[in-house]
Amino acid sequence: MSKIVITPPKRFSLPKISELWEGRDVFWRFGVRDIKLRYRQTALGVVWVVLQPLLSAGVFSVVFGLVADLPSDGVPYFIFSFAGMLCWNLFSNVVNRSTGSLVGNQALISKVFFPRMLVPLSTVMSVLLDFVVALGLFVVMMFVYGINPGWPVLLLPIWVVLVLLLAVGIGTACSALMVKYRDVGYILPFLVSILLYASPIAYSLSAVPPALLPLYNLNPLTWILQEFRWSLLGQDAPALWQVVASIGVAGVAFVGGALIFQQFERGFADVI
Repeated sequence: MSKIVITPPKRFSLPKISELWEGRDVFWRFGVRDIKLRYRQTALGVVWVVLQPLLSAGVFSVVFGLVADLPSDGVPYFIFSFAGMLCWNLFSNVVNRSTGSLVGNQALISKVFFPRMLVPLSTVMSVLLDFVVALGLFVVMMFVYGINPGWPVLLLPIWVVLVLLLAVGIGTACSALMVKYRDVGYILPFLVSILLYASPIAYSLSAVPPALLPLYNLNPLTWILQEFRWSLLGQDAPALWQVVASIGVAGVAFVGGALIFQQFERGFADVI
């Protein structure tokens, strides 16, 4: 009879892919449960997935498009802001949901052994479902507005993966930190709300004063938003350095988040 010896993860080590793969059923069950809990006992159900970006795009169109009269680079402001919200919701929802996932499942984590990293990773399922539903509506709007982005639309899955890697890296790190420091649950939503307006989501990068452009170019979301709008709206292609930087930063964020998670995982049972 084979024996399984459970040992704490080493410092500065990455999670074992084999263990994560063996626990894929846990990943699936957490993800499905998250989807069910989100829409249980709601009158509109999945309609909320469509209403959120629609209402946000409508508000941004009025405030930034009509009141502030900011440019939208040649496309209707509503669909311009909607494309930005698709990217933003994908990023922010993964970060926010994964951050509180460990604390929200503390009873299970303290009693049952499984790769703990699967908990924050499983939040990606429900967020991707939301994204696909909202993207379906966006495709309909593209036909209504007569927008044909051309072949760059084929690159959209690459930008989606980059957003997920960046968000999962941040989310897994914050989820591990939140186990020990509950202040993360208060600080992170505040920082995310600031990032919403500090990124060219509801407005075009061409509206940013030249003096502030260097600061915006340091924001990875700026690069990915340019790539999203290139693929969805057929706007100007991002610079090559932005594409390379997006890949590099997303990869570093994911690996860095995994390292931080492994570092703090050693003390989860004692603290949670």
